[in-house]
Amino acid sequence: MHTRYTGHTGHIRYAQQKEKSLIIVISASSSEPMYKQITDQMKEAIANGSLAPETRLPSIRELSRELKVSTITIKRAYSDLGNEGYIITRIGLGSFVAGMSRDKLRQQKIAEIRKEIEKIVVTAEKIGISARDVGDIVGEIGKGNNKKEACNDTV
Repeated sequence: MHTRYTGHTGHIRYAQQKEKSLIIVISASSSEPMYKQITDQMKEAIANGSLAPETRLPSIRELSRELKVSTITIKRAYSDLGNEGYIITRIGLGSFVAGMSRDKLRQQKIAEIRKEIEKIVVTAEKIGISARDVGDIVGEIGKGNNKKEACNDTV
């Protein structure tokens, strides 16, 4: 299977198959470290199926060159992805998307979301907004997204 990479100014397009591609966009102005931006986007691509199990990932040097970041940044991203079970590295062969169950991916995403909501609740309570109010806001947002999905289904 042929793999090609093209990139410019912090963007990379990684195409393993014509119908599957991954675009990683990193921003130097983001509050998130660059390695975290990369891991988050790769996790999302694995979770939504854009990167299928056993898909070969670019080498650390290739991705470093395409994104114009240090190899240490990519090593950290790949290390974190490996430690969390998203990718596996085979010595002499490279790094590949691990075959994770959808349920495991879902549970990991729920844990990540829970941590983010906990941060939001702490911030909200500091300015007098209760956890219940935050929950109501999340519920309203969920209802709004369901309405959008229903509208898209009828179009």
